[in-house]
Amino acid sequence: MSTLRRLASAAAALALAASGLVLGSPTASALENGLLRTPPMGFNNWNSTQCRAEFDEAMIKGIADIFVGKGLKDAGYTYVNIDDCWALPSRNSAGNLVPDPARFPSGIKALADYVHGKGLKFGIYTSAGTKTCNKAGFPGALGHEQQDANLFASWGVDYLKYDNCNNQGVDAQQRYKAMRDALAKSGRPIAYSICEWGQNQPWTWAAPVGNLWRTTGDISDKWSSMIGKAQANRGLAQYAGPGHWNDPDMLEVGNGGMTAAEYRTHFSLWAMMAAPLLIGSDLRKVSDDNFAILKNTDVIALDQDPLGKQATVLSANAGLVVYSKVLADGDRAVALSNETTATATIGTTASATGIGSASTYTLKDLWSKATRTTTGTISASVPSHATVLYRVSRAGGSTRYEAESASLSAGGTIDANHAGYSGTGFANGANAVGSYVEWQVTGPVSALTFGYANGTAAARPVDISVDGTVVATAVPFPATGAWTTWSTVVRPIALPAGAHAVRLTATTADGPANLDYLDGSP
Repeated sequence: MSTLRRLASAAAALALAASGLVLGSPTASALENGLLRTPPMGFNNWNSTQCRAEFDEAMIKGIADIFVGKGLKDAGYTYVNIDDCWALPSRNSAGNLVPDPARFPSGIKALADYVHGKGLKFGIYTSAGTKTCNKAGFPGALGHEQQDANLFASWGVDYLKYDNCNNQGVDAQQRYKAMRDALAKSGRPIAYSICEWGQNQPWTWAAPVGNLWRTTGDISDKWSSMIGKAQANRGLAQYAGPGHWNDPDMLEVGNGGMTAAEYRTHFSLWAMMAAPLLIGSDLRKVSDDNFAILKNTDVIALDQDPLGKQATVLSANAGLVVYSKVLADGDRAVALSNETTATATIGTTASATGIGSASTYTLKDLWSKATRTTTGTISASVPSHATVLYRVSRAGGSTRYEAESASLSAGGTIDANHAGYSGTGFANGANAVGSYVEWQVTGPVSALTFGYANGTAAARPVDISVDGTVVATAVPFPATGAWTTWSTVVRPIALPAGAHAVRLTATTADGPANLDYLDGSP
């Protein structure tokens, strides 16, 4: 993005909290450690055991066995993570952390080796303070960052959850950056989870620091807690993307405090929000019905979609909430979520999702697996605390032409410095009248859908031409609020069979919006 656009983007910061959508200044560049290009999936013991005696080596080995034996590994669950209370209350004479021999008689390295032997990854916990959060006062990593990072690396740790207790008032960014740097120097790739509880708005600064950051306090196994975490997290979509995720805390599915419908809502919303899917229940005790929720591959596919876009809120009216999530293949996921105590009809339209025009759309219910078609209405009767979750596709499909396959006028570049784009980049046209982006499109085509972002306050109009003839003048590409917030412009058109050149040419000195793709609908 050009300097002019960066300046204009800062001036265009908006807040639309009433709808659950918050738009602000663009996200900083993400942490480039190559990890967690999709949200992490796995397990953490805290929600089911906390610091009780059943948290031990046998439990964690049992979880790894279940991951393989019951198909969770095949469904995408990878990380087996341990939480607080794994260490003795004091460091040894060398200043190193010491695993509790009663809980982990074989040691942490042996446990990590066992997990790795199952084709899984192993995670550990400590705090960015002098002690961890448990009242027993286990040693934290403040002042020991490099020593602890090196120890974790020597044990084969793949994931670190870094908590916020007993931080001695030291600046949060300073503390979390110190561990980032220590992990980078440890010689082992370790995914980095910032558990700062959202106290210092980490979504505004943590993208270049960690792979994910908590946006909320701790979750508990009841509806009010779970839906409160969703409400707090759902307005932060612009900050999430491959390698850097908003984290509304771990899953409670299977712990017994919510109904089946509430657990399905929990899992649906976490998948829509591209949140980590870290199982927080003791899988040795989980019912088959809850396993079915955790193993719903259609829902998991939304969370793990490679485009990495968190859902945005299309509407939120008195507890009836519609979420929409853009998917890498051009489909949309739509969640109709009922936070109220009575059954209600909730609806939206295909047009509102920005999927583009079509004569009909296919709706697949990702829980019932039923499929139906619609001419545009997306609606369902949704019971109290339930969520209906659809994958929406244009009937007959469409062809996507990525911006990186397009031709650009002088000064234009293919960039990848803003999260949420499709493919491998987007077109950043020169800031000039006449700056253009041109695709080669194969007909027949009845509609063109342009994916774009415009972080300035004003629309960026373009002329659209086909094979050298202007077919639409000064078509506006309205402001989206941030360069990481993507939207679509749809134009009906009649392109006959064969090859055609479709060009967008800027009509103002600002140049075109950032252009991500062109979809051609048959």
